[in-house]
Amino acid sequence: MWKRIVRWGTCLVGAVVISIIVADLYFFHVAFVPAKKDFLEKPLPLRPGTALYQQRLWYHDVPKQHWTMESATGRYRLGANYIPARHSDKAVLICHGYMQNKNDMGAYAAMFHQMGYNVLVPDARGMGDSQGKYVGFGWPERYDERKWMKRLVHHLGPHVKIVMFGVSMGGATTMMTSGLHLPKQCVAMIEDCGYTSVKAEITHEAKDMYHMPAIPRWPLIPVLSLMTKLRIGYFMGEASSVRMLHHNHRPMLFIHGAKDTFVPTRMVYQNYRADRGPKELWVCPDADHAHSLRTHSREYERHVQQFLNKYVH
Repeated sequence: MWKRIVRWGTCLVGAVVISIIVADLYFFHVAFVPAKKDFLEKPLPLRPGTALYQQRLWYHDVPKQHWTMESATGRYRLGANYIPARHSDKAVLICHGYMQNKNDMGAYAAMFHQMGYNVLVPDARGMGDSQGKYVGFGWPERYDERKWMKRLVHHLGPHVKIVMFGVSMGGATTMMTSGLHLPKQCVAMIEDCGYTSVKAEITHEAKDMYHMPAIPRWPLIPVLSLMTKLRIGYFMGEASSVRMLHHNHRPMLFIHGAKDTFVPTRMVYQNYRADRGPKELWVCPDADHAHSLRTHSREYERHVQQFLNKYVH
């Protein structure tokens, strides 16, 4: 009798463990492996009448220099577009969002270039022209961004003033980079709709997309975090914008859409409170995720320009 109970109990435990591993392998592939994601918004076509058409057309047509660099770990070859500005000692490093690439940031590149900035837009690991097996969600990429900053200093000289800017995953990358020891030429940062941590964002999306109640998230999320440690090199809880902002003393502008449900608007308040430097916050009314520039372009540009005028001289 007891042997039968133990045998059935062992089989049940084994089945549960296998189910958890299979589910987490699926979630890992969905979240961290570069591939087409059906749950993401499709990119805007480049045609007259679409939002930000003129800015995106400018980026499409403007001559660009293609830069390459080894990743900070030396494992991957990374690509970027560089657009010089005449007689300018200012540069912006632009970070794109999840499963995007440098060409999706054309409207932002146009905005900064019009403000007189040399523009560098890299592809994150595993996206665009950059090599990489996994999406790092900004945590391993923060060291790549620091290396791109050093490349800008080498190219433009020691007197260059660098602003780092990012949207969505790029916003989180910006905040995660902010806590590193960076070149002194990095003088300000702007983040748009970045998450508080990889764990918080993945947990939110698991609940939102798969309607996972609180109990099944354990042990799925901890096991998924272990997979990221084994494959990418970090536990999801380590990859924290909030924790890195505690070490930031550069000016930071925080932007977030008031109707963002992909990266919930509440996260920007946590990030803002965590920051230790001079800071400003603009919650864009009626804007969904990463749509603040699209829906309120003039106000967006005004907030960015006023922030830069205050801190980049």
